[in-house]
Amino acid sequence: MVADSYRPHPAAAREEGIYVRWLSSHAIVLLVLMFTALFTGVVLPAVWSSRPARRRAAAAVLSEILMTVRRRR
Repeated sequence: MVADSYRPHPAAAREEGIYVRWLSSHAIVLLVLMFTALFTGVVLPAVWSSRPARRRAAAAVLSEILMTVRRRR
């Protein structure tokens, strides 16, 4: 009964909601930045580089990343 009667103050509940939205928006921004860094640092050199050694190195890194992701599933 005690646990059911606890209700946070409305201002505290609003602050918690704002904090959760702030945290989730920052997580989304972080994911977008990580994807952008991965794409520009690995995928683009693997596809568009004119140097064969750079293409091979980028393709090797990309395959390692993909294998790591597949192993975690």
